[in-house]
Amino acid sequence: MRNHNHGVNVLLRLTVILFGTFLLAFAYYHINFQNHLSEGGFVGLSLLGKYVLGISPSISTLLLDVPVLLIAWMFKGKTFVCNTFVSVGAFTIFYGLMERYSDLVINLQGNLALAALLSGVLTGLGAGIILRSGGASGGDDILSLLISEWKGIKVGTVFILLDVIVLALSLFYMPVKETMYTVMAVVVAGYVITFTTSLGKPKLVKAPKIQSTLRKPHDGTVM
Repeated sequence: MRNHNHGVNVLLRLTVILFGTFLLAFAYYHINFQNHLSEGGFVGLSLLGKYVLGISPSISTLLLDVPVLLIAWMFKGKTFVCNTFVSVGAFTIFYGLMERYSDLVINLQGNLALAALLSGVLTGLGAGIILRSGGASGGDDILSLLISEWKGIKVGTVFILLDVIVLALSLFYMPVKETMYTVMAVVVAGYVITFTTSLGKPKLVKAPKIQSTLRKPHDGTVM
């Protein structure tokens, strides 16, 4: 009976992760790509690497993801990393299928503010669902989660900060208008991620600083 319940829980968790991944793929293709919004995170860094150094994004993304996955394996465990692999693999499949077969066109070129809002809500909800289910959609989300747990900062806030930094660098090769609307999408996504991952959970408590702990005498006296 216990094995049956465990199997049901695993299947349910994977189904939720796949749903969150589908939302991400849908938003990135039908909203971001079709309306020429730029990208943050490791995808944005990979595009910058292509522009500045001529390195293929297929190589640079791998170089960015692998070290983060190894760190996640040590601190989050193999289940988390396996869930992440499921999400990454499913995203590739979902996006590829949409790119090849989807006839849906969401043209919001005349209202990029709405495009940014929709992108932020859908990507934030998708990423938040995956994180809440014990996985991540990629190395940049893992990095945001690890920094969040280390510093006691909301994961959505870290997500916003990292993506805004990447988008600022992206101004070297992307139009200013699309980049600014992408920043808007990232900010919305960050708040949605925070809401999704923290709903019904206690607030994060910042870990005590190592230096403060070391300075405290073991005998209880005050220095």
